[in-house]
Formats: sequence, C-alpha cells, structure tokens
Amino acid sequence: MQIRDDMTRDNAAIARTLNEALPYLTRYDDAVVVIKLGGHAMGSDDGMASFARDVVLMRTVGINPVIVHGGGPMINELLARLGVESQFVRGKRVTDADTMRVVEMVLAGEVNKRIVQAINTAGGRAVGLTGKDADMITCRQTDPELGFVGTPTEVDPRLLNSLFRDEMIPVIAPIGTGEQDETYNINGDTAAGAIAAALKADRLLLLTDVSGVKDQSGEVVTALTAARVREMTAAGVIAGGMIPKTETALDALEAGVRAVVILDGRVPNAVLLELFTSHGAGSLIRME
Repeated sequence: MQIRDDMTRDNAAIARTLNEALPYLTRYDDAVVVIKLGGHAMGSDDGMASFARDVVLMRTVGINPVIVHGGGPMINELLARLGVESQFVRGKRVTDADTMRVVEMVLAGEVNKRIVQAINTAGGRAVGLTGKDADMITCRQTDPELGFVGTPTEVDPRLLNSLFRDEMIPVIAPIGTGEQDETYNINGDTAAGAIAAALKADRLLLLTDVSGVKDQSGEVVTALTAARVREMTAAGVIAGGMIPKTETALDALEAGVRAVVILDGRVPNAVLLELFTSHGAGSLIRME
C-alpha cells in the first residue's frame, strides 16, 4: 500500500509539473533557441547525456534548438600531446597555422561528433557542422597578432532554416571562413551570438560554470536590462570573464535576439528550467 501511495504522489507531482509547463510549451512553439554549450556538460558523460535529453525534448515540443560548442580544454590537451607550443599575446593564445589545424581537428571532429552522437542516442536527429559549411560564417581577422582568430562579419542562416524544416538539430563548431578562404577559430560565445542574431532567435542561452550575473553582494541577478548591464560593467561589478559574455548578450540583443540568458550548465536540466518554469535558471537580459 505504501508503494502505491508513493507512486500516486509521484504521478501527481509529474502531472502538476506538466500542467505548469503548458503555457511555456505553447509560448515557445516553433521558436529558435541558440545554446552555447561549454563547461561541465562538455567534460562529463552524465552531463552530456542529460543535456542531450533536454535538447531532444525541446525539439519534440516544437522548439528549433541550435547548439554551438567550444572545446578549449580538449584543444589544450591535444596541443600538449602533440608538442605544439603555444604563444600568448596579452594573455590570449596566438593561433598559428599549426595550432589552427589542431583546433579544427578537435572542434569539428572529436567534440562536435561527441555531441551529435549524444543527441542521436537520446532519440534526436542531430547533424554536425562548422561555420565553413555552406559558407555559413564569414570572418575577418580579429587581430593580426593573434593569427587565425576570427570575428564574424556575416552569418548566412539558410542552411539552418532548411534543417529546421526537416526537424534536424544543428550542432555547430565555431570555425569560419575568411575572405581569402582562410580558416578562422571563433570564440564560442561570439559565434553563438552571431548565429542567434542572424536567426532572430527567441533566446540565446550561454551555459557557463557560474550561476549567472552577480551583483556587488554576490547574489545572482535574475533579470537585467541592457542599460543595467552597462551600469554594472562601468562600476566594476561585472568584471573578468563575465564581461565577454555580457558583451555578447548586448550585441545579440541589439541585433534582434529577444532575450539572452547566462546560466549554470552544471545544474541538471538547466535549459528546461529556464524555458519551462516561471523562476528560470540564471540571469535573463533584455533590451529594456
């Protein structure tokens, strides 16, 4: 009898959760959500499997997810094994020709296909891409001193829109093409922001290893405007590694993305909590 009572309570909780999620499921029908994947979920098999299930659920309920991933730790590991010595300028790695070959090998091969396989194993239909495919991402050189590091100048969304029509899930490595057919490595957050802007995405989700944007007392701020982000940056409250993420958020908002969320990818089901619950899972940034 106790087992039956426990099952009844569990089932009731599941039904209540689904009922509460219904307005959000309806609201995001056919929406484009771009997710920058990095941090914990990239290195943990359990985290990757959980993330993949979340993405498949999103696609099942009518959302068009796009995954953009990084892979810095994996690149560092292979460079070390190959004995490729890195040079740094102002704390940033110089991506010379040898390093760029390793970057492309790791991002387009090992990392990208691992994510694709995880999503397919979870029941989805994922396809692995780089920004070079169909000339999706065109770049300019960010800084001659940094070598083959690129900043997106144009994103062609036609391939992605075609994949949406076939209910496919694009998984994109942040590699682009220059005007002279050079191959460029792109910061993952920057690439995700540019892709979200080109798609006029409803949401850009930046998964990190922190819980969100914090105020001066160390508390996560759950809702921010672009103006408030600028104020906090000028005051030094937003600092360090959070600055590039908030800059990506502001650029995406100015280009037409409806909202950007910086959230902790280590939290189980963080993406679902953000999209389908009233309290969300991180710091939501809007233009106003």
